[in-house]
Parts: sequence; C-alpha cells; structure tokens
Amino acid sequence: METRNIIIFDGVCNLCNGAVNFIIKRDPKQIFCFTPMQSQAAKDLMSRYSLVNDYGDTFFLIKLGKCYTRTDAALEICKDLPGLWPLLRIFSVLPRSFRDYCYNWLGSRRYSLFGKRDTCMLPTEDLRSRFLD
Repeated sequence: METRNIIIFDGVCNLCNGAVNFIIKRDPKQIFCFTPMQSQAAKDLMSRYSLVNDYGDTFFLIKLGKCYTRTDAALEICKDLPGLWPLLRIFSVLPRSFRDYCYNWLGSRRYSLFGKRDTCMLPTEDLRSRFLD
C-alpha cells in the first residue's frame, strides 16, 4: 500500500465516481487506490492526517505521506498518469486561490449538475483490489 497513492472521494457523488473511473482506466500500473469518504478506512485516514469533513466538496490524495486537496490533488494525480495528462500541470502556474475558487464553485454544485447516488459505489470483483475496505 505504501507504493500506491490513496484517493479519498465522495462515494455518493456521480462526478466523483466518474473521476475515479477515469483514473482507473488510465492507471495501468495501479499506483492509485481508492476509498469513499463515507468508509471507515477514509475516516481513519482523515483522522490520521487531521482532515476535517467540512471538505465535503473535495477529494484527497495521500501520496508519500503528504495529503493534497482540491486542485493540488487533481494536478498531482495528472502528473502520475501516462500519456499527455501530466501536461495539465501547466495550470499550477495559476494562483492556487483562483484554481481552488473554480474548483469550489463546481464542487458546491456537483450534486445538482451531476446527480447523487443513494449509496456508495460498489467495485466489481476485478476492481476490488483497488479499493480500501
């Protein structure tokens, strides 16, 4: 697990689930694993990293003992995906306050724009190893 990066996401958010599926399809080396924010594993990690749940409109990336949020997390994930995705790191030249303002705007509207599930996503048997219990 120490060589894999952990993504904590909102398990009932359709946008977040779409992002997880996007990453899975582009992560052939399986360096990312996932846990929904609603799981005990996520709660334990959030406690360990002193993350409070008022970040309900974001996701977290835990990589090499460091926690990233919002656009920093998204850009850090892009850096580790194969292909041209690392080029998106060019957006890191923009001030974090501006990037995160845009991210927060979308995050606060994600349920109304993309919908919400009644329960967290259940991974298929093939993907089970990619998720923390």
